Amino acid sequence: MLFSRKDLIQLLGPLIVEQILAVLVGMVDVVMVAAVGEAAVSGVALVDSISILIIQLLSALATGGAVVCSQYMGKKQSRSACHAAGQLILITAAFALLFASVALLGGRHLLKLIFGRAEAAVLDNGASYFRITALSYLFLALYNSGAALFRSMGNSRVSMAVSLVMNGVNVAGNAICIYGLHMGVEGVAIPTLASRVIAAILMMALVRDPDNPIHVSGIHDLIPHGGTIKKILGVGVPSGLENGMFQFGKIALQSLVSTLGTAAIASFAVASNLVTLHYLPGNAVGLALITIVGRCVGAGEFEQAKQYTKKLILVDYALVFLICVSMALASHRILGMYHLSQEASRLARRMILIHSLAMAVWPLAFPLPNTLRAGLDAKFTMVVSVFSMWAFRFGFAYLFVKAWHLGVAGIWYGMFIDWTFRAVVFTARFRGFAARAQQI
Repeated sequence: MLFSRKDLIQLLGPLIVEQILAVLVGMVDVVMVAAVGEAAVSGVALVDSISILIIQLLSALATGGAVVCSQYMGKKQSRSACHAAGQLILITAAFALLFASVALLGGRHLLKLIFGRAEAAVLDNGASYFRITALSYLFLALYNSGAALFRSMGNSRVSMAVSLVMNGVNVAGNAICIYGLHMGVEGVAIPTLASRVIAAILMMALVRDPDNPIHVSGIHDLIPHGGTIKKILGVGVPSGLENGMFQFGKIALQSLVSTLGTAAIASFAVASNLVTLHYLPGNAVGLALITIVGRCVGAGEFEQAKQYTKKLILVDYALVFLICVSMALASHRILGMYHLSQEASRLARRMILIHSLAMAVWPLAFPLPNTLRAGLDAKFTMVVSVFSMWAFRFGFAYLFVKAWHLGVAGIWYGMFIDWTFRAVVFTARFRGFAARAQQI
C-alpha cells in the first residue's frame, strides 16, 4: 500500500486542524464585526460571497497544480514535479493580479449591480471592505499554491503551521482595530490583508528549500512552459469553471436573500458562517484525496485509490455526525454571541437545524468528486456540478422563495436538492473509476 494508516493520519490530521483554524477565524471575524452593527455584518457577507468566488477560482488552479505534482511524485519524477510547482506559482499569481485589478477598478459598481436592492448602509460597508481585501488576492494565491505543493509532498504540517500564524495575526489585528481603535469594517479588512501578506512570504520562503522533494529552485522554473501549463489548466480550468459557476449561483441566491430584508441577510450570513463547521472534515478529506489519489494514479495503483477514498469518506461521515449533533444541541447558545435581533436569531437557528439533517448526503456530493478530479475526470464533475447548481439549487430556491413564499430557509431547500443529485451521480461515476483512470 502506498499510504499506511500512519501516513493517512499524518496527512489528514493537520488538514483538519488547518480547516478548523480557517473556519474559527471566519467566525471570529463575523462576531467582531457584529459589534459594529447588522449593516456591517451584512456588508461583509455580501462582499465575501464575491471574494469566495475569486478564492475558489485560485484554489481550483492550485488543485490543478497539486494533481499534476502528485502524479509526478507517484511516477518518481521529482524534477518534473519541481518544474510544475514553478508553473503553478506563475499561473496563480497572474490570475490573482487580474482579479485584484477588476475588484479595485469596479468593486463598488459590481456590488451595486448584484446587490442593488440592499440598504445603502450595507453597500457602503461592503464597498470599504471589498477595496481593502482585494489587495490581498495575490498574497492569498501565493499561500494557496505553496500549501497545495506541500500537500502534494504529503506534508500538510507546513500549511497548518503557516495557517496558524496567518490566522493568529488576523484575530489579533481584528481585536486591536475593532475593540482598541474602534474601527468599522476596515478593522476586519486590514488584518486580513496583513495576515495574507505574512503567510505568502513564509510560504514562498519554504517552497524554495532544496531539501523538499518539490521545490522552486530558481527563475527558470517560473519561465512559462506550454505543456506543463496545459496539464495544470486541464484540471484547474474545469475545476475553476465549476467553482466559479457554483459561486455565481451562490451570489445570485445572495441577491435573492437581499430582497428579504436586513434580518434575513444577517441570519443567512451567520447561519452560513456557522455551518461551515459541518464541512470541516469533508474539506480536509477532499484535500487529502487530491494527494492520495493523484499519487496512486501516477503509480498505476487504481484500486488502491478507490479503497483509500472509501476509508476517508467513512471517516468524514463519522466526524460530520458528531459535529452536527453537537451544533444542533448548542445552537441557541452559539447564536447568542452574534448579538442578532430576535427575528434574525430565530431564522438562523432554524437554518442550522435543517442543515444538520441534510448533511447526510454532503460527503458524497463534495469530497468524493475530488477522487474523480485527481483521476483527470474534472470535465465530468464540472458539467454535473454546473447543471445541478442552476437547475436545482437556483431553480428550486427561486420557487421556494418567490412562488411558495417559504422565506430565507427556501434558499437552503433548493441547495439540499442540489446535493442529493450530485451525490447520486458522483457515486455512480466513482464505481467505474479504476477502468477510466487506466485509459488516461
